Amino acid sequence: MKMRILGVDIGGSSTKMAEVEDGRILSMAGAPSSIPLDDLFDRDGQCVKCPDMDLRRVDRIVLTGAGSTSVKGSLRCLPTMSTDEFEANACGARFLAGLDSCVVVSIGTGTSFVKVDGPRYAHLGGLAIGGGTFSGLSNVIFGHSDMSVVAEMSGHGDADNVDLLIRDISETDLPGLPLDITASNFGKAGQDAAREDVAAGMVKMILQTIGSAANFVAQGTGLKDFVMIGNMVTLPQSRNIFDRLGDFYGLNFIVPEHPEYVTAFGAAISCMSFMSSRAQSRDLF
Repeated sequence: MKMRILGVDIGGSSTKMAEVEDGRILSMAGAPSSIPLDDLFDRDGQCVKCPDMDLRRVDRIVLTGAGSTSVKGSLRCLPTMSTDEFEANACGARFLAGLDSCVVVSIGTGTSFVKVDGPRYAHLGGLAIGGGTFSGLSNVIFGHSDMSVVAEMSGHGDADNVDLLIRDISETDLPGLPLDITASNFGKAGQDAAREDVAAGMVKMILQTIGSAANFVAQGTGLKDFVMIGNMVTLPQSRNIFDRLGDFYGLNFIVPEHPEYVTAFGAAISCMSFMSSRAQSRDLF
């Protein structure tokens, strides 16, 4: 029997929900994590952010993320269960990327690295830099904590105007360092730097730091496939940044469809796998 599961990822800054059946995402919705989960649905169970999402057709709710501990018991009389965020990352990325072995890089408020080896997973560590860094710096520098406002601004800027590149300090390539490689993020930024260039530099600094950390993880694990998920992966310049880093380091940075919903999707998938394995064990007796 098919089950319809609502996977809910409650992070430090945003909540993502994915309604899943038979490995397919039927609907998705997001909201600031400051809004309680219960307030995202009306009295009839319909999502106020997505009319296509309706709890009346859902069999179970699976919670994950740092904020999921704030939800107790059932939601609109539906049973809830919790799953480990790293397991949700592993399940979602493995399923959507179609890979048995990879490293999942989840760029949320901070960034985590999860090694996937078939059904097994291991949290390798993380960085205290990510979407929360972008939001906080945006608030300090531009007075906007809304990532979409500064992200749009960054699309009109050029990070090369504030970053110090190899070509700024050398007329020829250095060993292993082409002229267009960043020598220092914001290394030539001045007080007269354009706001758009600063915003573009912030995006580049955060994503380059994460991509460079992936290179060290690759050296330690021998894995070359990195599945990138999270809100910041949806920024238009992220694809070019990761492609350039992939060429430079010899890595394969993979961006699945709807990268910001992969953890919520993975939470639902992990529940389906659990229910399936439990049903199979019953069939043995």
